[in-house]
Amino acid sequence: MGRQRWGGLDFNKQRMRRVAEAILALCWRPGGFTSSQLADQVAQTNRGPEGCYSPRQAAYDLKKLRGKQLVERIGKTRHYQATAGLKAIAALVVLREKPSVPYWPLAQETRPSRGSQNPSALDRHYETIRTAMAGVFHEIGVAA
Repeated sequence: MGRQRWGGLDFNKQRMRRVAEAILALCWRPGGFTSSQLADQVAQTNRGPEGCYSPRQAAYDLKKLRGKQLVERIGKTRHYQATAGLKAIAALVVLREKPSVPYWPLAQETRPSRGSQNPSALDRHYETIRTAMAGVFHEIGVAA
């Protein structure tokens, strides 16, 4: 977005999580969505007494998402569509709001085992997954 600098996206904040959920709900539209439609969707999913979410706030959030290349404008219209960053948005929403139960044991701190003398390829892959998931959970603030 030119030379203008934009702040980062903090998916630990409720407003940004609601915006991400709304983008996931609106991404199926073939003509894209506007900031007003995004504001309406966020207002529908807003479960707290924080007040209303205006189209002006939606435009600001869309501009930040455009700066991070997660959303793009359709031509010269005022319509937006999600880019390839949609997978990242979906992963962040799912991991933050609806963590899967089978991954919890992977994030738990366990004392390091001595390991087997002849670890198989599957053992090495499992250890890699466990370490990576522990890092992911630590970053999004789910694991202690």
